[in-house]
Amino acid sequence: MNRYLRYTLLGLMWAAVAAYIIWAGASARRVRTGKKVAGVEIEVVDSSSQGHLVSAAMVRGWISHSGIKTLGEAVDAVDLAGVERLIARNGFVDEVVAYVSYDGVMHVAISQRKPLLRMLTDGMNAYVTPEGYVFAAPRASSLYVPVVTGSYRPPFPASYVGSVREHIDQRLQEIENRIAELEREKYPLYRRELENDRNTSALRRMRIKRQWWRLESSKEFDARVDALREKKAKLRRTYRYRARVIREEIERIAGRQEAERAKQKKLEKSYEDFMKLLTFVKSVENDDFWRSEVVQIAARTTPSGALEVELTPRSGRFTILFGRLEEVERKFGKLQRFYRHGLSSIGWNEYRTIDIRYNDQVVCKK
Repeated sequence: MNRYLRYTLLGLMWAAVAAYIIWAGASARRVRTGKKVAGVEIEVVDSSSQGHLVSAAMVRGWISHSGIKTLGEAVDAVDLAGVERLIARNGFVDEVVAYVSYDGVMHVAISQRKPLLRMLTDGMNAYVTPEGYVFAAPRASSLYVPVVTGSYRPPFPASYVGSVREHIDQRLQEIENRIAELEREKYPLYRRELENDRNTSALRRMRIKRQWWRLESSKEFDARVDALREKKAKLRRTYRYRARVIREEIERIAGRQEAERAKQKKLEKSYEDFMKLLTFVKSVENDDFWRSEVVQIAARTTPSGALEVELTPRSGRFTILFGRLEEVERKFGKLQRFYRHGLSSIGWNEYRTIDIRYNDQVVCKK
C-alpha cells in the first residue's frame, strides 16, 4: 500500500476516534444536565474501633437543616463544595468528599478522626488525637478511649478546636510581636539618652577664659567662674536626673520583655507536658496489662507549673501517685514488681495510696 495512503487512512481513523470522544462527552453532558439527584448515599469510614463520632443520620440532619438542596435538584446545580464545607467544619470530621455519580446519586464519603483520649479537666470536654488535634466531644458520643480528669490546665482554651501545635505557634508569635513592639518603645529613649550624654560631654568642656582685652580684674573673673560653677552644678544635676529617669524607663520596658519571654518558656513547657501526656496515654494503651488495669488518669498542675498524674487501677481500692511523666517505663516496671511480690501477698485492700514517684522505693499509706 502506498505510504501516503496509509498515513491518510490512519489520520482519518484517529480523527473519527476524536470526533466520537467529543460527541460522547457532549452527549453525557446533555444527559447529566437534564438529570436530577435521585438519592443520597452517605458512607462513614469508621476510623475508630471504639465507636463512632459521626453517623449517616447526623450528616443527613446537617444537610437538611442547612438548606442546601439535594434531592430533586439538577445534578449540576447541587452545591457539592458547600456540602463538604458544612460537614468539614465539625472538628471530629477528618476528610469529606461529595460527588454525584452518573446514575444521579449523590455520594458523601466521610472519615472521622481517631481520638486517643478524652479530656474532662478544668471545665473541658474534648477529644484529643495522637497528633495533638483537639475537638469538642459531640453530643451523645461514647467512644471507649482513656479519660483524663483532674485540675490540669492544658495549653489551649476549652473552646479551642484544631491543632495544638498551631495554637502554640500562634501564641508564641503574638508574644514575639509584643516583645518587638516593646523594643520599638525604647528607640525614643535611646535618642534621649544619646542627647543627654552629648549635653553631659559638652558640660565638661565648658571653660572660662580671662578677657584680657577688657582688662578684667581678678574679682570679676572669679565672679564669672563662680557663676559658671553654679550653672554647671545645676546642669549636672539635671542631666544626671534625666539619665536616671531614662535608664529606669528602659529597664522597666526590658522587665516587661523578660516577662513576655518567661511566658514563652512557660508556654513551651506546658506544650511539652501536654505532648508527654499524650505519649503516656499511648504507652498505657500499647501495653495489654496496663490498658486493662488503668481505669482512670487524673492529671493536675502543680504550683510550680509541672504536670503530675494519678492513676486509678482496676485492682484494689488504692490510688497510684505516678508523679511527673518521666522515666515512665522504670516506674511501671517498679509498680508491676510491687504488684507481684508485694500486694499479691499483703493484700489488695491494705493501702489507700501507693506512691512510686521516688527512686528505688514504693511508699504506701493506709
